[in-house]
Amino acid sequence: MDLQKTKLKEKFLEKTEETLRAVIPIVIIVMALCFTVAPIEPGILLAFILGAVFLVVGMVFFTFGAELSMTPMGENVGTCMTRTKKLSTMLLLSFLLGFTVTISEPDLQVLAEQVPSVPNMIIVLSVAFGVGIFLVAAVIRMLFNIKLSHMLVFFYIIVFILTCFVPDDFKAVAFDSGGVTTGPMTVPFIMALGIGISSVRGDKRAEDDSFGLVALSSVGPVLSVLVLGMVYHPESTDYVAEVFPELNDSVELFGIFAHGLPDYIKEVFISLLPIIVFFTIFQLVFKSMNKRMLIKTAVGMGYTYLGLVLFLTGVNVGFMPAGNYLGQVLAGGDFKWLTVPIGMLIGYFIVLAEPAVIVLTHQVEEITSGSIAAGPMRLALSVGVSVSLGLAMIRVLTGISILWFLVPGYAIALILSFKVPKIFTAIAFDSGGVASGPMTATFLLSFAIGACVSVGGNIVADAFGVVAMVAMTPLITIQILGLIYKLDHDRRAERARREELALSMLADNEIVEL
Repeated sequence: MDLQKTKLKEKFLEKTEETLRAVIPIVIIVMALCFTVAPIEPGILLAFILGAVFLVVGMVFFTFGAELSMTPMGENVGTCMTRTKKLSTMLLLSFLLGFTVTISEPDLQVLAEQVPSVPNMIIVLSVAFGVGIFLVAAVIRMLFNIKLSHMLVFFYIIVFILTCFVPDDFKAVAFDSGGVTTGPMTVPFIMALGIGISSVRGDKRAEDDSFGLVALSSVGPVLSVLVLGMVYHPESTDYVAEVFPELNDSVELFGIFAHGLPDYIKEVFISLLPIIVFFTIFQLVFKSMNKRMLIKTAVGMGYTYLGLVLFLTGVNVGFMPAGNYLGQVLAGGDFKWLTVPIGMLIGYFIVLAEPAVIVLTHQVEEITSGSIAAGPMRLALSVGVSVSLGLAMIRVLTGISILWFLVPGYAIALILSFKVPKIFTAIAFDSGGVASGPMTATFLLSFAIGACVSVGGNIVADAFGVVAMVAMTPLITIQILGLIYKLDHDRRAERARREELALSMLADNEIVEL
């Protein structure tokens, strides 16, 4: 018991260290901007600092809780589904799981609230349906060993064909929806589901196929929202500007957080409830966990709940207004093009603060036994998101259509998928989803909206799409990392082959002498 407590304590301290290392650079960058080129109102700055405290504490509890609860739950569901050996049961459970977990995704709620003139529930249900259908497709791929690259090429061709028939106001939102559905709630569960299914298969390709579920689950929402754009025609798509808090003292500062906290307590409870109900019914039917594991999972779910409440309160109350205001100040000054390098700098560090990124990089390192290390993956993700933010800010300042970036970007990513080891393709497309989490959907999207307001652009067409850009570039950078790994492996193999050939050509006495 003492050993287990020690391990849990060490794990908690590890999560705390990771979180501080991820968040502190963002706080330093924002503070440096506020005291130099982008003066900000004291009330907004104080709300940002307090929001950072909420965010750090929330992320620590969430990542710790997700490891105790969401990961074992997903692995058990995946294992039990596969052992039933009934395809219809597996596909039905996959759809219900994808639909349920997506409704629980807080990132989706954030995006739905920011999309003008489309009721939140219409977007949420449309996206959830898309994830459910494509999670079924992902499970079919794993069971029948279908190549991920072939499926991605097929579905993305359909996606870009549909964009020709959808109003401009829906295009950016559709691609954004594909990013926000793979956030802190969905990723641990879906990735663990893939691990559970692959563990039952146990063949040589099972490890590679355990990744890719997030990748396909990100395509479904894009298609479903594009179809929604073809049939749903809102009367107006005007964006309502955000109201910034006016604070006179510390009591009012605490008041805005105290006012927002009950809303997120309720929101996260409603979000987690479908998962709890689903798993409770699943446990009653399959009895996949013993009593001790159930208690551990329940405790982990409690940590997850508390962490998400604090995280979303800090991000939405403190980070979102600061991001919007900062974007307005930078783009409204004499050096509006400064928003491009500043956006890139923020993007480089902010992806490391995404809870799902921490979960993914550790799972990749663990499953591949360290052959794909978390460090190089984080670097590739940071570079990718940095580039995407630079391109996104160019879009905001110029009004260039998002398709001019997405079409060539996805074309490069899909071409690379035929050149690199398949596990890197699956990890890359999974990474694109996890990089675009709550920090992107709140701070970065608000930053782009604020900049767009200052330059007088079309908010829905130009500012939205930041999440989509963030989801695209890691597909390229992670696969380039895979290409480097492949070239290095081939070089080592060739050197070993030459040494073996040279050794075989030596006479027996020469070998003995050596």
